[in-house]
Formats: sequence, structure tokens, C-alpha cells
Amino acid sequence: MATPSGIDVDPARTPARDLRDLVLDTLGREICAGIIAVGMTFTTESIESRFHVSRPVVREALRALEALGLIEAKRRVGVRVMPATRWNAYDLQVIRWRLAGPSRVAQLRSLTELRGAIEPAAARLAAIRVPLNEAGELVGLAGRLWAAGKQGDAAEFLRLDLQFHQMILRLSGNEMFEQLHHLVEEVLRGRAQYNLMPKYPATEALQWHVDIATAIQTGNAEKASQSMVAITERALTEMSTIWDRDGDAPISEER
Repeated sequence: MATPSGIDVDPARTPARDLRDLVLDTLGREICAGIIAVGMTFTTESIESRFHVSRPVVREALRALEALGLIEAKRRVGVRVMPATRWNAYDLQVIRWRLAGPSRVAQLRSLTELRGAIEPAAARLAAIRVPLNEAGELVGLAGRLWAAGKQGDAAEFLRLDLQFHQMILRLSGNEMFEQLHHLVEEVLRGRAQYNLMPKYPATEALQWHVDIATAIQTGNAEKASQSMVAITERALTEMSTIWDRDGDAPISEER
């Protein structure tokens, strides 16, 4: 049996957990890509036959897909693929499946717009709630981010940028914001993937990061929020070149 990347797997020698993950990942990608279309039905027997795996392995994979909202299993009907409106859009696995398929542009746009709604509010709360010692750490991080940008070290800049934005979500003191850090991470990684991050980031953008850290340290909630708005709006403008060029790729759902 071959994986989506073309690597052959021997079910007889592969642990059940790995087989379950393989079936789950393959079906998840195919559903999110529309290869297995909305409304299509199939049986556990057909999945067993296709992947040459046991029924318990198939059942575990299908339970995971059902928990994510991608499918619905009913007796005497089989397994039916559900529209994207039923999917758990915040689940990291679903996000990555969509980013790997033809709906990647639509997914990236949704994430970018969501980021613009979340991060300014998180920065504002961080300025109000942050402990002094962690505020100093954020300022230091912004300084290292500036240095990496000026040196043209793209890999280090991305690493520090991810850490910077994750830290702000955490410093907001809102556990729900903090748990959305993976959404912001996918946006930042997506920008790098689409070559929208120049080797040398604009000085203006680097300054905004420093301004946010300083505003949070000094308790200036309005400045922290405004500087974050500047960053997210710039990101939205830059990302718009993708959907202007490629258009909104179709999402596998029925409206």
C-alpha cells in the first residue's frame, strides 16, 4: 500500500496506530480536497479493501473523521461526507488538510482575516495584564526579531516571529486566545511558503513589533492594539496578492 507521498507501507508489519493515522490522513486530505466529494457515501468494507487494513483500524480512523465533522456514519446508509460548514474549522489537522489541497487559498485567507480580529485584542489585554518580568522578556524578543530581520536571516526571523506572536496571545491572560496560537502560526508559515516574506523585512514592520512590545511593557493598551492592527492589515494586504492572482480556490462543500 502506498501513502499519499508515494511511500509503500506493509500493513502486516506496520503498527495499528500508524495504520490508523495513515487511513485518517489520506481520507482527511481527500475529503478536504474534494476528491471524495460532499454527499458521497462509502462503507467500512470498501476502506478495508482499499487500504488492506483491519476493521478496528478503519473504525478508529472513521471515528476521528466523524469527531472532526467531516463524515457522518449511519446504519444501513454507510459513511457520508459532510459539507465544510460541518467541519471543525479550528482543528489544526483540518486546517493543514485544507492548506495541502486546492482550497489552500481560501483557508489562508480565512486564517489571515481571523488573525486580524484576534491579535489586536490580545495585544490590548496583554498591556493591561502582563507581569513586569514577562514584559521585559517580550521586549528582548522584539529586539532579537529586529536583529534577525536586519541580518536577513529568514529562518531565524520566522522562528522568533512565531514565538513573539504566540507570547502575546499567552500574555493576554485569555486562555481561549492562547489556544488559537496554532492558527496564527499557520498564517505566518503560509506567508513564508508563498514567498511573501522578503529576505529583509521592512523597517516599518520591524518597528511595529518593537512598538507593540514597548507598549505592552509600559501598559499602553491603545498603542499596543494600534501597532498590532498595522501588522495584521499589512499582512492582509500582502496576502491579497495570492487571491488576486490565484482567486479563491473552491472549498469542498455545498451551499
